[in-house]
Amino acid sequence: MKSENAIEVRNLTKRYAGFYLDHLSFQIPKGTIVGFVGENGAGKSTTIKALLGLMPVEEGEIEVLGHKVVPGEQEVSYREQVGVVFDECNFPKELKVQDICKIMNNIYHTWEEETFLGYLMRFEVPLEKKVKELSKGMKMKLSIATALSHGSKLLILDEATSGLDPIVRNEILDIFREFIEDEQHTIFFSSHITSDIEKIADYVMLIHKGKLLLTENKDELLYHYGIVRCTKEQANFIPDELVVGKEENQFETSVLVKDKQLLQQEPLVSRLESEFKSKPVIDKANIEDILLYLGKEKL
Repeated sequence: MKSENAIEVRNLTKRYAGFYLDHLSFQIPKGTIVGFVGENGAGKSTTIKALLGLMPVEEGEIEVLGHKVVPGEQEVSYREQVGVVFDECNFPKELKVQDICKIMNNIYHTWEEETFLGYLMRFEVPLEKKVKELSKGMKMKLSIATALSHGSKLLILDEATSGLDPIVRNEILDIFREFIEDEQHTIFFSSHITSDIEKIADYVMLIHKGKLLLTENKDELLYHYGIVRCTKEQANFIPDELVVGKEENQFETSVLVKDKQLLQQEPLVSRLESEFKSKPVIDKANIEDILLYLGKEKL
C-alpha cells in the first residue's frame, strides 16, 4: 500500500558540538505545502540535509516518496522526483544560463527542456548571461526553474526566498501555488520569513533549538491562537490550560493563548473588566508571535 505522505520522519536525532536535533518525528502529506519555521540555528537546515541523505544521523528513520533514505546509498533514482533549492545558487559562476540546460539533460533522465526554457522566459532570466552576472533574485529564479524541470513531485526548499525583495518573493510564491494544484505535488518549505509561510502553507511546523514545538494546520493555528494584553493581575486569572506563553514588562503583560474564542465566550473577560476596571485586549496572533512566545517558554 502506497503511503499518503511524501515525507515520513521518525525519531530523527543528530548531535553537533553545541547543538542537538532532538528526536524529531513528523509526516508531510502529499499535495500540501508545509512551512518549516524557526530562528537561524534552530535546526531547519540540519533536518533538510538529513532528508536529502547528505549526512549521517545517530537515530531515526526517514522516508522520502516511499524510499528509505540512507546516506551514501547508490540507488538514487527517486531523487529525480525531488527538486531542491537552497538559499544560495550553487551553479558554477562562469557557466552561462543556456549551458545549464545541456548539463541537466545529462544528469536527469526526466529532464524537461521545454519546461525549463518556459520558466526562464516567464522569469525573464537571460540565457546568454553568466551565473555571476545575475542578481540574487535571478539566481534564485534559475535555481527554482531547474528544480521544477525534471519531473519533481516534491520540492524541498531551504530559505529559498531569503534576501529577495517582496515583488520577487510574491512571484515565486505564485509558482509554488501552481506546482501543488494537481494535489500530487508537495512542498516542504523552510523559512524564517513567516509572512511567506502564512501566505501559502497548509501546515506549519515550528522548531526551536532542535526541538519540534508544534505541527498544526495553518488556518486553524491562526484562527485559534491569540494574544491577551492585560495587567499582571488579570493574567493570573487566565486558565493555565489556555496559556501557551507569557511576556511581562512594567506596563503590560501579554499572554499567548491557544483558544481566544473560548476565552472570549467565558464570563472571564467581563469579570476581569468589572474587577480591575479595565478590559483586556485580545488580538490575533501571527506565526512569528507564536514562535517567539513558544521559544521563550522553552528557554
